[in-house]
Amino acid sequence: MNILVANLGSTTLKYRLFRFDGNGAASLLAKGGYERVTDYGRAIDDCLAELKAAGRVQTAGDLDGVGFKTVLGKNLTGCLRADTDDRVIAALDGFKEIAPAHNPPYALGIQRFREKMPGVPLVALFETAFYQWVPEAAARYAVPQTWHDIGVRRYGFHGASHKFVAERSAELLGRADIAERVRNLYQAGPVAVRAGTPSLRVISCHLGGSSSVTAIRDGVAIGTSMGLSPQSGLPQNNRVGDLDSAAVPFVMKTLGLSLAEAERQMTKESGLLGLSGVANDLRDIRAAAQRGNERAQLALEVFVHSARHWIGAFLLELGGCDALVFTAGIGENNPDLRGAICARLAGLGLELDPAKNAMLKGSEGEISAAGSRTKVFVIPANEELVVARETARCIAQTSSKQTAIPA
Repeated sequence: MNILVANLGSTTLKYRLFRFDGNGAASLLAKGGYERVTDYGRAIDDCLAELKAAGRVQTAGDLDGVGFKTVLGKNLTGCLRADTDDRVIAALDGFKEIAPAHNPPYALGIQRFREKMPGVPLVALFETAFYQWVPEAAARYAVPQTWHDIGVRRYGFHGASHKFVAERSAELLGRADIAERVRNLYQAGPVAVRAGTPSLRVISCHLGGSSSVTAIRDGVAIGTSMGLSPQSGLPQNNRVGDLDSAAVPFVMKTLGLSLAEAERQMTKESGLLGLSGVANDLRDIRAAAQRGNERAQLALEVFVHSARHWIGAFLLELGGCDALVFTAGIGENNPDLRGAICARLAGLGLELDPAKNAMLKGSEGEISAAGSRTKVFVIPANEELVVARETARCIAQTSSKQTAIPA
């Protein structure tokens, strides 16, 4: 089974082509991507042309499915067919104002693949799917009921990344039962854990251009730092993160900004960029801080403070932590930030091994000290593999693929 994963961003398209054998094992056949995309139809055409030139996808018959890491849908979540279920496009359109950098590109991408690959199953795995079972108290905002009724609540994002961490950390901790529970989560739901088995408590830190922290108990998310939109939680690369709602009308009145301009500044000129005044890329910010730039140093400190804030909240909510996991570009490649986030936590049973931490960049491994009660892992992100797996499972359950697919 060949599954193509299309990861569409505000100005990017990244793709991965996986092949699943008869036992469900995946191998990566091809990958690529495009930056500064302004025409997603053209980018998709280029993607398919590259795969054809490489001999991977000559016709639609060479593809068994296309998976999309869709972000947020109005009144819709989970893993669903996007070729036969028009609710997916409608749900993306319904929340396009909340996720303007993500929803329109995915709606366009799905429609383009419908045109270019008629008959090929298309599957949308919403990033909110991993948070379907978060307790209501952790999902509700203290807003009027009418606001909640139209969808104002905490949804959570980076679901594919945190799901992969939930499964892989369970494997590393010798909990095959929990790993299996995570693998089947979207098909079977959170099935009961065997009575008498100890709870597995994991805090997953997806730290990158977009960052979030998620609390996971027995493979199921119970809370997350992101909320209604990908704008919230930790400071993002150029998005503000958490902000008191009173700031918006105050800034509009004081600076004479329109709502559209205030929103633009919060989503384009804030976050690490707004704090540092240097860039939205942590590598550039770190370099500036090392040269003595005080604003760049402050940006790093605010980022660390916010990560520690959410980790601390989830330590209390989980009643402890068996594993703290760092993933995504910043989490995988910055030992100094990992060290700062984990500083002074030995009294809570969490202690890094400085040598292990310093040596580990971009690969999987344990970085906790030998006597640390909480294990600390670096697990490289693998969101595309999660999307490919769930796409294959969804197609197997709802297959309507024709025996002969037009080229």
